[in-house]
Amino acid sequence: MFDRAILHLDLDAFFASVESLRNPSLKGKPLIVGGYSGRGVVASCSYEARRFGVRSAMPVRTALRLCPDAIVVRGDMEAYGRYSKMVGEIIAERAPLFEKASIDEFYADLSGMDRYFGCWRWAVELRQRILRESGLPISMALAVNKLVAKIGAGEAKPNGEQLVAAGTEREYIAPLPVNKLPAVGEATARKLNLMGVRTIETLRRIPPRLLEREFGRQGVLLWKRANAEDDSPVVPYHDQKSVSTERTFPQDTADMGWLRDQLTSMIMELGYELRQRQQRTSCITLKLRYADFNTFTRQRAIPYTASDQFLMGVAHELFAQLYERRQRIRLLGVRFSGLVHGRPQLNLFEDTPEDTRLLDALDKIRTRFGSGVITRASAMKTKAV
Repeated sequence: MFDRAILHLDLDAFFASVESLRNPSLKGKPLIVGGYSGRGVVASCSYEARRFGVRSAMPVRTALRLCPDAIVVRGDMEAYGRYSKMVGEIIAERAPLFEKASIDEFYADLSGMDRYFGCWRWAVELRQRILRESGLPISMALAVNKLVAKIGAGEAKPNGEQLVAAGTEREYIAPLPVNKLPAVGEATARKLNLMGVRTIETLRRIPPRLLEREFGRQGVLLWKRANAEDDSPVVPYHDQKSVSTERTFPQDTADMGWLRDQLTSMIMELGYELRQRQQRTSCITLKLRYADFNTFTRQRAIPYTASDQFLMGVAHELFAQLYERRQRIRLLGVRFSGLVHGRPQLNLFEDTPEDTRLLDALDKIRTRFGSGVITRASAMKTKAV
């Protein structure tokens, strides 16, 4: 019997799979979901496209050079959100403890179910039900923790299943490349390779102190993961409907420049929160309260995004529409609603690789030093009255 039994379910090439399900003529063809513009990036691609070297986050122009016959679809986040919700509801209906990690990834804690009908049998039946009712390919793995279950599901792709028996997890991951470990990106993998570390087995033989010297606290975490150690719990899923922030100013003001800078700062704050939660918004609401306490709001539906640049543009347009000149403002508020879960990508179908890398770098600084460490310099000025 497992001490812990953690199931990881991962929808395969999710966006591309949904598009093929909605349009059967796309099945079996190289398909790219991404931006139409010359600066767009690949959000998802079918396995037929991957055979040509196409991958997520690649510029669409590069992808089309690799695979000229690929079909490009801009994508529909609302549809993807619906299918994700459908799969989540199937899992939640049966699983004793369920976590939605992203728009296409799920965890379930099945610990203690062996005495009844067996964790693996239960997991296989659940996957078959998802396949029948959603029509979407999904891979899964069952292991003693989230780390190994996630790796196992990745190795089971496409549309497969993997059981990593308790006590075999270290041996299971040992021969895999180091970049199979979650959170080992290109830069970390490159540095490890330069150190002569290419497999997880080699990584786990390095003394933790040496890894800590080279990678800081992340080095100790690398060593633990290489030894298949992970005690992170499955966190019960709660669907948050919105995120918001508002500021009441010490003095009422009509300083347009300062107000716009405050709005920019608030958008950056909420955008960071969305990306940390791996969410995107489809609706912005702007709230404005004048000195006489009259309060007005205006909202706009938008394509699903967590891009600061896009959100700022819409928010400033709403502010221009809502603001009545010659009146001082007492309070400014912003709310993002209509949220869906997804990896912390930006405006999925239009942001450039440069946009993505810049915001990712800024978010890493925020995570390390605090969310308020980066803001527009003008937003730090003393308020004009």
